[in-house]
Amino acid sequence: MTEKRLRATERLGTEKIGKLLFDFSIPAVVGMLVNTIYNIVDRIYIGQGVDPLGIAGITIVMPLMMTLMASSILIGVGANALFSIRLGEGRRHEVEKIMGHAFALLFLIPGVVILFSFIFLDKILIHVLGASEAIFPYAKTYLRIILYGGIFSAMGPGINHFIRSDGHPKTSMLTQIIGAVLNIILDPIFIFVFGLGIAGAAWATIISQFISFVFVMAYFNSRFTALRFRIREMKLTLKLSLDIMALGLAPCVMPLAMGLVNVIQNRSLSYYGGDVAITTMGIVGSIIMIIFMPLQGLNQGVQPIIGYNYGAKKYHRVREAYWLSIKVGTAMFTAGFLLLQLFPQFFTAIFTQAAGELRTMCVRAIRICTAALPLIGFQIITSNYFQAVGKPIQGTILGMSRQLLIFIPLLIVLPLFLGLDGIFLTMPVSDVLSVIISALFMRRELKVLQRLAG
Repeated sequence: MTEKRLRATERLGTEKIGKLLFDFSIPAVVGMLVNTIYNIVDRIYIGQGVDPLGIAGITIVMPLMMTLMASSILIGVGANALFSIRLGEGRRHEVEKIMGHAFALLFLIPGVVILFSFIFLDKILIHVLGASEAIFPYAKTYLRIILYGGIFSAMGPGINHFIRSDGHPKTSMLTQIIGAVLNIILDPIFIFVFGLGIAGAAWATIISQFISFVFVMAYFNSRFTALRFRIREMKLTLKLSLDIMALGLAPCVMPLAMGLVNVIQNRSLSYYGGDVAITTMGIVGSIIMIIFMPLQGLNQGVQPIIGYNYGAKKYHRVREAYWLSIKVGTAMFTAGFLLLQLFPQFFTAIFTQAAGELRTMCVRAIRICTAALPLIGFQIITSNYFQAVGKPIQGTILGMSRQLLIFIPLLIVLPLFLGLDGIFLTMPVSDVLSVIISALFMRRELKVLQRLAG
């Protein structure tokens, strides 16, 4: 490993935490914001220029797309966490083996999901995802094309994590920006100029994802790093594969749980509010994603800092990085909360100019769903902390608490008494309860850190 490479990683254990968090998180935050646009620009163009029901079609297929994202996170984040810990421990000879395993797993696991989805596409859309007769054509057209490029949508982001932990967060950000900007450019061309409608949005997405993947792989064949993806390291071993997946399980649970929640939620929305309610939640979900994704960028930035210093037994730096990220995350979500509560009409108008029931329902849903937004940063960062220090069980429990253990029961019970508002209220109520659980877990962990730090 080169001297320059050593300096790029060893700074994680020596530089001021505030500077490290800024240097590593800002590119990730920018990248995730751009990536958010990447994911929602299709809905904006379709809502404004095709048909608002097209938004409902994309909303219906999101659980399957979240499953693909989850497989990318399972391997990419898990391998990246192990990568950072091994660097902190000084076991640098193991990092390329971790990378090789990650590459093979990122091809294998999403590939199985994609193959299964193609075989049972219609049945999944109708019987599992609950597409109505009006929504089905939009959903099928979009999903089928997205699956063509599903491997690249999983491998690109999954491998991108290694660029950041290799000490080049700005390069990591750039590879995300390239794909996102390309998607924004191609969307109106394919949708309007070529007249492909929702199919054009899907083609623009997968082409952009492929180009982003190409740039990610180009980094690991450049002079900027000594690391390489070597075929000999892609021969899978059970122990290392399980180690990677164990560390990636906690962050992977969130998109998987969100996918399951979306299935139940969409069916409940259809029952209590019809296709308009599904379109509403598709718009609201996209708006909330704009707020959530920067926090994921903050998580990505702080993860190698916490992981490296934990592996190097610099526990006082671990605590400092955790608390600083909590403060920044809470400030970000508070700002988002204020914007959404004060200007819900503005954010709704980004997706549709339609007046009447859809506009009224969107404004009400935004205000209810985001009522507890300032609290969420603590819960998400705390769950990420346990993953970063190699404690996947605690991280998984916290990741599951909000989406599975709390959210789904509330999603079933509250609408029985409050109807459509009960669906909207599920989000803030589950946020409050999950924060309480996270605080109990972290209180004990901080005592352990204090004892280890002496």
